[in-house]
Formats: sequence, C-alpha cells, structure tokens
Amino acid sequence: MKYRIPPAATLAALMALAALMTACTPPGLQPVQAPATAAAPAGFPADSYTQAAAQGQRVLRVEPGRSLLTLTVRRGGTLAQFGHDHVVASQALQGYVAPEQERADPGRADPGRADLYLALDSLTVDDAALRADAGLDTQPSAEDIAGTRANMLTKVLQTQEFPFALIHVRAPAALAGDTLLAVDITLHGVTRSFSVPARVQTQPGGLQVSGMLAFDQSSFGITPFSILGGAIQVQDRVELRFDVQARDLAP
Repeated sequence: MKYRIPPAATLAALMALAALMTACTPPGLQPVQAPATAAAPAGFPADSYTQAAAQGQRVLRVEPGRSLLTLTVRRGGTLAQFGHDHVVASQALQGYVAPEQERADPGRADPGRADLYLALDSLTVDDAALRADAGLDTQPSAEDIAGTRANMLTKVLQTQEFPFALIHVRAPAALAGDTLLAVDITLHGVTRSFSVPARVQTQPGGLQVSGMLAFDQSSFGITPFSILGGAIQVQDRVELRFDVQARDLAP
C-alpha cells in the first residue's frame, strides 16, 4: 500500500516552504535589528563637494526625509501563490549633486556629477501604503515583515560585511526635463553601470530627480532564493523606483 500525505499536511508543508521563500522568521525567533549607521562610508567624497561649494560652484545636498527609494521584489515559480511579493524602501539616502558648471574659459565646463550613499540598515519592509502604491493586494503579518527584514539584512545583503550601497552619477550637460543618467551602483561589493531614464524638475533652491531602474540581483553577486527546482523562488529581476530631492548647499 502506498503512503499518502494528508492534504492538510501537504498544505502546511507548502506554507512553511513559502515562508522560507519570503525570508519570514518562524514564530518565537527574534529578528536582528541592525543599528542605524551615522557616518558616511570610508572614502566618500564629501569634501570635494563642500570645497566646490566654497569656490562658488552650485552644489546641492540630498534631503533624506523628503527622498524615497522603493524596491519591489516579486515571488516566482509554480507555487508562488503561497508567498508574498515585497516592497523594500528607505528614506535615508544621503549625498551631493553638482550640476554642470561653466568655467571662465569659453566652451569649457565641469561635468555634472553626484555621489550618494545608502546605509542598508535603514531599509524597511512592506509598509502598507507603499504596498498599495506598488499594486500589491496582500499584506504580510507584522511577524513575517520583521522576519523578512532580519533575513534580508543578515543573509541576503550581509550588511555586517557590506553596510552601504554607493551610487555615482555622471549627469548630462542639461540637467533638466527628461534625461538619461550614467549611473554606477556598488552593492554587495560589486559595481555595475546603468543608463537610467530620469525626469529632473527644477525647484526654487533645489532639484527633484525621479525614475525607475530594473536589474537582476544576481548581477551583484546576490543569489535569489529558490527551492523545489524553482517551484518556489524569488524572481531575480527587481524594480527600483527613486524620487530624490536635493537643496542648494550654502557655501
């Protein structure tokens, strides 16, 4: 006689595997809360921007509380219905923007640039309003959210070893309207270059830059979670949306 797994037990097993897929923490396990990172990463070129401002060049500083990054991470596989998609976000982006600056020499200019950094321990998971904005129609429990965040920081991003994401931007001559930015992103110890469509809006004393970038986690050496031959998995492709606001830095 063949042994058959009861349907209820099968469903329970699938739900447990789905919890693993979404990095949720089993009941009773306390998530790791990484301390907030106050200092900029070693070698961050803040001095070059403050010096440029002191010399009369226009320099803007990113406003963390008014800027927002959101990353949508989607479930995949034939058993994806047993998990959740996730929205990871931060309002802690910091850094500087220096638009193109005309020199005294005719026809010469200092190219536009920006250097930004994000302390990864600032990332939040599955804010209800952000999930709604992303069009996600489910809401994980508070316990699942805490577990997802803990495992994301410790097991996926490994923030003890790689605490920051670094962003370097080479801006075009006309930093206004719809434009294309050359962006280098360093994450998990790997740097990749992208051409990113963005919209730049000028404001009194500031700039707003918004856009979207899709990329593969694996391109940064991050292995998306997958079990049962891919029946339950996290999709490699993720979507990063950004809305960055910066204000003029006083010389």
